[in-house]
Amino acid sequence: MFDVTRAKHGRPVHHWRRDLVELAALFTAVAVADVVANLVGHGPGGPALLAISALALIATAGFHTWWSRRHGHAPPTSDTGARPVATTRRTGPSVSEPLSGSTSGYSSQSQSEQSGATPDAVAEPAALWRMRTTVQDAPGSLAVLCTALAGRQVDILSLQTHPLAEGTVDEFLLRAPGEVAASEITRVVSSAGGSSTWIERADAHDLVDAPTRVLGLATRTALDAAELPLALRQLLGRCTIRSLPATTAGKGREPESVPVEGALEDTVMRLRAPEGGVITVERPYLPFTPTEFARARALVELDARLGPRIPRSQDVLTLPEGNAITVRRADTGDLDAAREMHERCSARTLGMRYHGPVGDADRYLDHLLSPRFGRTLAVQTASGRIVGLGHLLWDGDETEVALLVEDDWQRRGIGSELLRRLVAMAVEAGCESVYAVTQASNTGMVAAMRGLELPLDYQIEEGTLVVTARLEAAVSSAEVTEFGRAEAP
Repeated sequence: MFDVTRAKHGRPVHHWRRDLVELAALFTAVAVADVVANLVGHGPGGPALLAISALALIATAGFHTWWSRRHGHAPPTSDTGARPVATTRRTGPSVSEPLSGSTSGYSSQSQSEQSGATPDAVAEPAALWRMRTTVQDAPGSLAVLCTALAGRQVDILSLQTHPLAEGTVDEFLLRAPGEVAASEITRVVSSAGGSSTWIERADAHDLVDAPTRVLGLATRTALDAAELPLALRQLLGRCTIRSLPATTAGKGREPESVPVEGALEDTVMRLRAPEGGVITVERPYLPFTPTEFARARALVELDARLGPRIPRSQDVLTLPEGNAITVRRADTGDLDAAREMHERCSARTLGMRYHGPVGDADRYLDHLLSPRFGRTLAVQTASGRIVGLGHLLWDGDETEVALLVEDDWQRRGIGSELLRRLVAMAVEAGCESVYAVTQASNTGMVAAMRGLELPLDYQIEEGTLVVTARLEAAVSSAEVTEFGRAEAP
């Protein structure tokens, strides 16, 4: 009889007006029934009145049914008016969402969560690969290879072709699902007709297209002659680069004969250095293509046309006792000043540095100061006299650091400052480690290496100590370079 239509504070609420109307209708019906009964019982036309009453009752019931349907109340709901239960949903794309940004992954996740299913495990992130393979120089061969890679969901980000006499070397930058291993990619390439396949992991720097990368390397080489070996290594990948002088000092051998245009022999290329020597580039695992040889030769020719050059920036530092010194790049133009510093150094200091006869120390300077073999930092006093040298030398695949500080200027932090700046250069150049060769009794050099606060490896043999610092834990080059800087004119 009572119709519950809403709730307040969780309890049903009744309509009292509707109750009064229903009670009034009930009493009215009782009164009408009583009148009808009296008329039927005492009047002459009782049966006729009874029939009329039945019709009226049927009509009243029909009217009530029509009225209820038209003005009836909505059926009660399960809502009690209380605060609804909060539903949690993970923001962002689901783990099954495709890389293209489709939203279908989210709906599938929502359905699985509603059904109580366990979501799939998080997929491994995509990996970048550099791959090189040789295919037949025939129409459709590249299409077959691309189709095979697409079958393993491997995306081709860039492609370079190197035509050869017997085929074409294709160099790819690939993005593959994380669960696809390198061996599986090479197997797919082999089944699609590729041969002599080589693959290695790539990083975000490889996403730059080849022309842009070559122009950037040419710019670095134009600004600094010491960048040429690094530019060649970045251009050609993992390779060993050696610079041989025009004459081999102390061995009396003739300089290696290399044509002006250079020479390419499978995995070795030889280029004529601007100063008359030879630059040898070698990699044992992959032959060089004519395209790579032409690019390397163009960089060497650019270096030869620009001549000797180094950045002329310098930093002025203040030592703890108040003396001001200048740290700058040095080259063969500082050869005389470096020799004068040798004359002021003691035999013990020169012996610690060069590990040989003191009289032969000067002959190393021409090699050490040449930008072709590395970078050199010089420490200069206010009067213009050089009192310290720090060398970062490209030694094939490795990088050596070496220090020499004049006796009167030792124990003032100059060596540590030079070493920190050299390590910053090595980090910037992408070197994995640097090593220093010294004597076990050279406590100053050992202390400077320990001051880098980097992982160190020690090897000692017959009094010679090799200390190697691994640079993967090094701070950024900017932070190292800024150490101890007072002002930069």
